[in-house]
Amino acid sequence: MNKIKQKKVIALVAHDHRKKDMMEWVAYNWKELVPHTLMCTGTTGKLVQETIHEKCAENEIIPPDVVRLKSGPLGGDQQLGAFISEGKVDMLIFFWDPMQPQPHDVDVKALLRISTLYNIPVATNRSTADFIISSKLFHQQYAPIIKDYSSYIMRDVKM
Repeated sequence: MNKIKQKKVIALVAHDHRKKDMMEWVAYNWKELVPHTLMCTGTTGKLVQETIHEKCAENEIIPPDVVRLKSGPLGGDQQLGAFISEGKVDMLIFFWDPMQPQPHDVDVKALLRISTLYNIPVATNRSTADFIISSKLFHQQYAPIIKDYSSYIMRDVKM
């Protein structure tokens, strides 16, 4: 059973039309994010790193690690999904844009599916992200219940 550690790996993803919202959210919540490792796709990672480093510099605090993956449409969503399936990501904050068609919609759906499959907290909008980050569970270790898929893996497949 994977445990969500007290020091978490938080994935931050934002579609182009939601990057401004994400940076405002990061700037507002930077103190809550500093103790954790942040993992981001593409440009979101660059912007998160700049935003959080600026806030930390102003307050003379060491910034958190920001792991930058590829851009979502270039495979970053799939990289992130792999990290989730390996138990290396504890939660996903994904400000997606429901009003814009995405060239990688299938990757977005797969990322949300794998997050649900592995039962990690997911926020797809600012309100839910606020609820997650303000939860008392955010600041402690947590053991989510992971469904046992061994019977699916061991099923008899006829050829």
